[in-house]
Amino acid sequence: MESVYILVGRRGNGEILVEVLNDSGVTLGPARPVSAHDFPSLVRHEELGSPRWVWEDTASIYPVLLEAGVRVERAHDLRLCHAILRHSVLTAASELARSEPSRWDAALAFVAESRDPGATLFELLGDDIDADGDGDGHGDAGFADLAAEFRSQLAAVAETEEPGRLRLLLAAESAGALIAAEMRFAGLPWRTDVHDELLTRVLGPRVGPGVRPVLLEKLVGRIRLELDDPLVNPDSPPELTRALRRAGLAVTSTRAWELKELDHPVIEPLLEYKKLARLLSANGWYWMDTWIVDGRFHPEYLPGGVVTGRWATRGGGALQLPKQVRGAVVADSGWKLVVADAAQLEPRILAALSSDTAMADAGRGTDLYAGIVASGVVETRAHAKVAMLGAMYGATTGESGRLLPRLARAYPRALALTETAARAGERGDQVTTRLGRSSPPPGEAWYAAQSLASSEGAGDADERRARTQARDWGRFTRNFVVQGSAAEWALCWMAEIRRELRKLTAEVEAGAGADVGVGVGAGAVAGSAFASGSPSGDGGSVFADVPHLVFFLHDEVIVHTPEYLATRVATIIEEAAATAGRHLFGSFPVDFLLTVATVDNYGDAK
Repeated sequence: MESVYILVGRRGNGEILVEVLNDSGVTLGPARPVSAHDFPSLVRHEELGSPRWVWEDTASIYPVLLEAGVRVERAHDLRLCHAILRHSVLTAASELARSEPSRWDAALAFVAESRDPGATLFELLGDDIDADGDGDGHGDAGFADLAAEFRSQLAAVAETEEPGRLRLLLAAESAGALIAAEMRFAGLPWRTDVHDELLTRVLGPRVGPGVRPVLLEKLVGRIRLELDDPLVNPDSPPELTRALRRAGLAVTSTRAWELKELDHPVIEPLLEYKKLARLLSANGWYWMDTWIVDGRFHPEYLPGGVVTGRWATRGGGALQLPKQVRGAVVADSGWKLVVADAAQLEPRILAALSSDTAMADAGRGTDLYAGIVASGVVETRAHAKVAMLGAMYGATTGESGRLLPRLARAYPRALALTETAARAGERGDQVTTRLGRSSPPPGEAWYAAQSLASSEGAGDADERRARTQARDWGRFTRNFVVQGSAAEWALCWMAEIRRELRKLTAEVEAGAGADVGVGVGAGAVAGSAFASGSPSGDGGSVFADVPHLVFFLHDEVIVHTPEYLATRVATIIEEAAATAGRHLFGSFPVDFLLTVATVDNYGDAK
């Protein structure tokens, strides 16, 4: 059955244009204007035909629909998809990839001269889609640009040898954008009274700005006593470094990992102070007052915000909620939190990517690291974990370096994949994830350093610098293919969860006698809301009484659900993990095990 797309654009005068296309990008009717007031009712009506909505930016358009009580099932986010297709080696020969930079590339935040592998990939732009606002409904330059970009993306995918891979990636990325908007709109349930109690327990009673809570102040006293320095400020790294050196400690920094290697009475209170000071600054009372609104935390997620495809956030630190405050994430009365995280996700992804059946067998129905121990590869679970992390992140010294040869003998295909990816990066080549997201090439400074090292008259320092930079980039590409593919699995996992939760909601509503409607032939636009412009109804909160995703962290999700549906929701989450694995790896026998807990508060999940 042919898919139907509905392209959505906005004129400078605020009016919205919509146009129906088929899956080849061919227009099925002229673009039609609709007022911003009538747009939600149009979407509500057309959703019965299950179209795929095509728009520039989900983050700016979808919240308007959610406010009106309208959810959409499927979308195609042009900006996110452009970023993937522009840089994928699979589409390198396409017109889209070879074209001159345009406004579609302006959102890419990593700079060619300083490609930070962890940098944010895009920033949302607030520009109107159309700047001319000529009002004719047909000749808008902005709307024509949207249509041209969409057709260019369709063509880029169709020209690849395996278009199914990229189609799945673009669908998953776009679904992720819908989920991100829905999670921000719904919010993570949060009890400020519990948060305050948790902070008071570990920091002491709340105090004013610039004043340390009493328990932090006591730690400062201990630190000053052990260093014999009554004025040292532990919040000042230079000052603290000098005090530590005066105490006979040869430190190069005040980072926790370095301090843990030292033996001195000041280390224990200093590490405790750093941990609690971090809690105060990142998730203390000021954070609570700023980010918790009406009992909900509404972070802004950035799908594809990291070059590997992982998500980022803008403000609020949603991806770094410490254990000390998770107890404040409390389900509403009569509701539960179903918390699930994937066990050893990246190693399982590596096993499937490399078709290493021995590694997949080690994790069959059990903890993968425990399975590696049971196979006799290493002696302890800790050894298995450090060896595997070394394989994926390029650690060659210490305990990891000692254990890597044993891992390579047991799982040659898996280790060969990471080594091949590392060598590619060291040469300056790109690597690609399972579905088609490619790593960025190094910047010009990297190539200049490599060229200088091989030039006549290059010195030892030039060669060392080039080797170091090559190894560093090799470590990035080594992990990129695994982390990026894991991000793709997580997107498919969440998309499946969302789809099945929507089906569950429809089932419950149908059982309660609700009229859930039937599909309308998506091409039958003439008699639809495109023409009628019927006003939307009172939407209310679209998540008021239905299970919905409220949190995502790389390999972990939380669904907020009415208590009577919690068991069904847990089953949906587990089955979605298996389905995501089949989407990416077909019938390859790898298990994606989950730890699933149904709890009243997030702190009880682990």
